[in-house]
Amino acid sequence: MPRQFPKISLSEVDESVRLLAEKVYASVLKEEDTKDALSMYTVPEDCPIGLHQDREMEMLKEIAEQYSEESTKRKKNFKMKRSQLVSQQFPSSLNINPEWAMSVVTPLLFPGTPVCPSIPENSPEFQRVTISGDYCAGITVEDYEQAAKTLMKALFIREKYSRLAYHRFPRTTAQFLRSAENQKWNVEDEILPDMCPCPREGEDPYTTEGIPDDLNYSLQMKDGIVYVYDDAEALKQQQPHSLPYPDLETFAIDLTPHHYITTSHCCPIPNDPLYYGFYLHEMLNEMAELKELKGVPHRDFYNVRKVDTHIHAAACMNQKHLLKFIQTTYKTEADRVVLEKGGQMITLKQVFDTLAMDPYDLTVDSLDVHAGRQTFHRFDKFNSKYNPVGASELREIYLKTDNYIKGEYFARIIKEVAHELEESKYQHAEPRMSIYGRSPDEWESLASWFIQHKVHSPNMRWIIQVPRIYDIFRSKKIVQNFAKLLENIFLPLFEATVNPQKNKEIHVFLKYVTGFDSVDDESKHSDHMFSYKSPKPEEWTSDDNPPYSYYLFHMYANIMVLNNLRKERGLNTFQFRPHCGEAGSITHLVSAFLTADNISHGLNLKKSPVLQYLYYLAQVPIAMSPLSNNSLFLEYSKNPLKEFLQKGLCVSLSTDDPMQFHYTKEALMEEYAIAAQLWKLSTCDTCEIARNSVLQSGLSHQEKKHFLGANYLQDGPDGNDIRRTNVAQIRMAYRHETLCNELSFLVEAVKTEASSTQVE
Repeated sequence: MPRQFPKISLSEVDESVRLLAEKVYASVLKEEDTKDALSMYTVPEDCPIGLHQDREMEMLKEIAEQYSEESTKRKKNFKMKRSQLVSQQFPSSLNINPEWAMSVVTPLLFPGTPVCPSIPENSPEFQRVTISGDYCAGITVEDYEQAAKTLMKALFIREKYSRLAYHRFPRTTAQFLRSAENQKWNVEDEILPDMCPCPREGEDPYTTEGIPDDLNYSLQMKDGIVYVYDDAEALKQQQPHSLPYPDLETFAIDLTPHHYITTSHCCPIPNDPLYYGFYLHEMLNEMAELKELKGVPHRDFYNVRKVDTHIHAAACMNQKHLLKFIQTTYKTEADRVVLEKGGQMITLKQVFDTLAMDPYDLTVDSLDVHAGRQTFHRFDKFNSKYNPVGASELREIYLKTDNYIKGEYFARIIKEVAHELEESKYQHAEPRMSIYGRSPDEWESLASWFIQHKVHSPNMRWIIQVPRIYDIFRSKKIVQNFAKLLENIFLPLFEATVNPQKNKEIHVFLKYVTGFDSVDDESKHSDHMFSYKSPKPEEWTSDDNPPYSYYLFHMYANIMVLNNLRKERGLNTFQFRPHCGEAGSITHLVSAFLTADNISHGLNLKKSPVLQYLYYLAQVPIAMSPLSNNSLFLEYSKNPLKEFLQKGLCVSLSTDDPMQFHYTKEALMEEYAIAAQLWKLSTCDTCEIARNSVLQSGLSHQEKKHFLGANYLQDGPDGNDIRRTNVAQIRMAYRHETLCNELSFLVEAVKTEASSTQVE
């Protein structure tokens, strides 16, 4: 059966819910207008008196519930279901012994019950912690069940969007969602990204042999989304090829429950137990984990695979590397023509003469590409750091692909960085290259640069970043509306997919592209309130920049249609991996929860415990860059990476911009070293972060099997090959059991509410 995007109309949803969502949007915009950027992470936003009153009200509700026969009956019913169906809460495919599951859950449901743990054979022995007592102390049964229902709905929606776009969705969470629907999960139903494996030794990565035939489909952009038609007649009849085509109205409706639970503080389920639970686990089992790691032959932190999951190509070198390269080219190629201005040819020597400087006298200080205190909360000053010695001419010569020398210097720098990665063997990177949307010819130019200069490396995969700068292009009359920007970005990709023989270079380049990113300063405020009433891209003709959620939806929508088309043709698919949560509104993280495979930064999750809990339950990968944040938005000591790691979120370490933030040749190792020293991370911690980086990367299935183990797709200790990852089986078992426990509570709360409703 063809894959289709299930659409929802406003007539099918509760009007009160829609109005509530719009109210939430408006309140968020109001907060943005009045918020002091410098106090984002240090000053509590809620009024202490109001919080005290809220606690009193909750306490009164809980006291009243104790005297309610109905509430007592519902709580007892919930406990009975938990005890009777505990074997169903842990699906058989998880390889969790029901007797052991009972031993974990029974003391929680019925305090005073003796504990007789029966650990499954394949589970490592370690000291487990059980929290017993009332399962929803501090809140009413009704509130707990409503919160669980809302969280489950949010997970179902993310699963829908992930499956449609060929993004990953964790097996464990999917299994529990099927259990909530009283269905059985099958591994055959799992949907994963499809990445091209690295060419084998001796194979030509730039070969144009074996390219699929052209289909000559017709293409048309409609409502900001590229539609595919089998032929001109189908286009004339408006009968598109059978692919899932999303619409803005459905997306806005799907966002409603997420916005509500994350901004109205309606969800009373805490996630602090995740933090303190890990603290107890670490206190009791740290030496056991270390003992496990000491017994692993050959493997240690230095030779486990690590992927720099967030790095920009234009700053992938450190400042010393760039300085030496500039000095070397001046010494050997001073008379080479490198610029053309007004019809005049300019040599490298003339460029430096105009700047009144001798490259020999340059230092890293005078190069002035390193971020510091002056860039904190000043994104404009940070962007200027891409200009060596403050000269845009040097940026064009050394850090661009589309210049007079056809990006030769930039390619040489990247190849030197790639060589260092290959020498290290165990480090990989995913550099981001820019496609701006000014012209459809950008793709051909970038692909030609990649092939002509032979930039491919087995230790690199490429991500395309799209800056959110429509307002600049519109003010300069480069594009007439937002739809034209989207067309310039995505139409060439569809043409290369439909007719690869006519677009051979783009086809070859796309084999090594693993995803797309949306980049720019998130703290920039948009006056437009995103909703189902937002104008369509063809109608967006104002000079104002669309809001973040508007960008994300239209990028996701085109990537989703493109992935389905490419999967149909047996080609690789792409992930959507936007910058998100570095600054700006919390609603950015809500939009990304639906649309993104994984995100970069995620700092603002610290401000929303509910959304943080959702990101944990869905195991949404987060590429964090503490050194980058330290220079731009958040002091290192306040970075939530350690907290996120302890709670079990899927976090990795990345460098962002080594040229601006790092000092050594191995910027990624520098990032790990500083984090380990400052937060006192154990070897198991750093190896867990490294394993996460491989999981969330765009490496192929074959490479991940080689780096992590043949069963890496399985969750828990069964999916971990300690001989390759150096992550203790105890740690993996703890993470898996904790996630199962959290999900089982939500599933049974939803089932209990449903059964109670049927009885009534």
